[in-house]
Amino acid sequence: MSRMNPVIVRCPIPPASPETAPPHIPPLLWRVYRARGVQDPDEVDRALARLIPPSAMQGIDAAVDLLEHALDEGQRILIVGDFDADGATSCALGVLALRSMGCAAVDYLVPNRFAFGYGLTPEIVDVARGRSPDVLITVDNGVSSVAGVAAAKALGWRVIVTDHHLAGETLPAADALVNPNLPDNDFPSKALAGVGVVFYVMVALRRRLADGGWFARRGLEEPNLAALLDLVALGTVADVVPLDRNNRLLVHHGLARIRAGRCRPGITALLQVAGRDPGQAQAADMGFFVGPRLNAAGRLDDMTVGIRCLLSDDPSEARRIADDLDRLNRARRQIEQGMKAQAEEMLETWSPDEPDTLPWGLCLYHEEWHQGVIGILASRIKERLHRPVITFAEGEGGQLKGSGRSIPGLHIRDALDELAVRHPEILQKFGGHAMAAGMTIAAADLAAFSAAFDAIVRARLSPTDLCVEIRSDGQLSPEALSLDLAQAIAEGGPWGQGFEEPVFDGRFDVADHRRVGDRHWKLRLRPVGSDRVVDAIAFNAVERLPVVPARIHAAYQLDRNEWQGQVRLQLRVVYMDGAEA
Repeated sequence: MSRMNPVIVRCPIPPASPETAPPHIPPLLWRVYRARGVQDPDEVDRALARLIPPSAMQGIDAAVDLLEHALDEGQRILIVGDFDADGATSCALGVLALRSMGCAAVDYLVPNRFAFGYGLTPEIVDVARGRSPDVLITVDNGVSSVAGVAAAKALGWRVIVTDHHLAGETLPAADALVNPNLPDNDFPSKALAGVGVVFYVMVALRRRLADGGWFARRGLEEPNLAALLDLVALGTVADVVPLDRNNRLLVHHGLARIRAGRCRPGITALLQVAGRDPGQAQAADMGFFVGPRLNAAGRLDDMTVGIRCLLSDDPSEARRIADDLDRLNRARRQIEQGMKAQAEEMLETWSPDEPDTLPWGLCLYHEEWHQGVIGILASRIKERLHRPVITFAEGEGGQLKGSGRSIPGLHIRDALDELAVRHPEILQKFGGHAMAAGMTIAAADLAAFSAAFDAIVRARLSPTDLCVEIRSDGQLSPEALSLDLAQAIAEGGPWGQGFEEPVFDGRFDVADHRRVGDRHWKLRLRPVGSDRVVDAIAFNAVERLPVVPARIHAAYQLDRNEWQGQVRLQLRVVYMDGAEA
């Protein structure tokens, strides 16, 4: 499968103004902040008091009214989650928060993706009947569950929907609907993950209970819900939502708790089985190491395994479950590799070495593909070919289940909405957000869907949108390549979607190189014109660059490499190619 060759583009970095540059932030870091749209030092002030207040969220008062009544009456509460990391952390946070506020009758239920699909369906409501809830709360789902909410209401249950996904034309008739992305919701941060939404609901409930004397009357200590920000950090980063100012605050304080050892034993255990040091945890660890192991439960088995890991208060039990999740993740990787090989074969047959002849909106299907892994496969192909990709697996009754991933410039959920308007007979069900979506079609409609999706993508994108650009924050002098700067950048985050970690670029002579495993290059690099030599690692670079030139142009990030008690600067190369001598 051909790989698109990136172009390194240097971002225009506004000069640091003496009037606004804060003295406690290194000048280069401040320039990086400015390039990401930060206008005022207050925007990078990470005091928790700067969070947008819960009162700004429409629908939250109705949800709190229902929950306050449920606690007063000792009613049974059932949380219905989703089968990804955001859904798992949302579910665990809701259970732990309600228990800490004196709710003894709270339970949870997660749909098996293979049997029930996504969201609160009437079939899941039927399963939930065995739990006899009085109040049902959806987390990270529900805004599109019109039939499911109606089924729950018909049984006499109160229904609270908490979600962050975009709504369809018809909203469910829930008793309370909390979603910052509803058209009439003026909440300033539309980027909240599902776990962020339920955190806000629980914070508002705690305030209401405290103001009403609930904790004093029952002899309960008022809980500090900031203790649950480790779950918010994990779910937010793993769901790849933009790290706007509000999300950065949530993630920063969650990571601080993890690094201080004041987090859920399950998160510590998941970091440890991944070989990561909890005391040095960064946002990338949540996205690349903890999140995938948690997601493996929902992809291959049952997400209740992951939720049990997050809920456990016993470090030994949490480690045993984390080991199980790690084994599931290794199995997922094996399945993924097989699917990836099949996709590569299909694409090479389709258009060998000519990616420009491929559809702009690429749809792939294989009868052997695993429904729980097609989302990862779509992401991998999207990364290599830099175009929106939807991969399909067999469902039931002649259906295909699809999972799509997009690129900047195409809101994939909006594209599917347009497809549904143009071809209402094709798209049976869909949902999602800007960069990811899921859908159901009839197998017989695959060709028609593929052509319609490609046409819509071509109408919404331009050829330049399909060109891969690596945005560089500029060139660093050899003297600036330091462990101190690497540490300042690490502490200047959290970095992630929409607030990317700084990338720099420059020309280097290769003093030494060796292969690490089958896919990585370990390098010793000398900046051109300098005598200084620095360590570097280029992950997954061997396939694209099997021979390392004597001189390279590299885009890189600054990293700390700790080995045998020694901490040294290491450049983490994100792209390299030959440079002119």
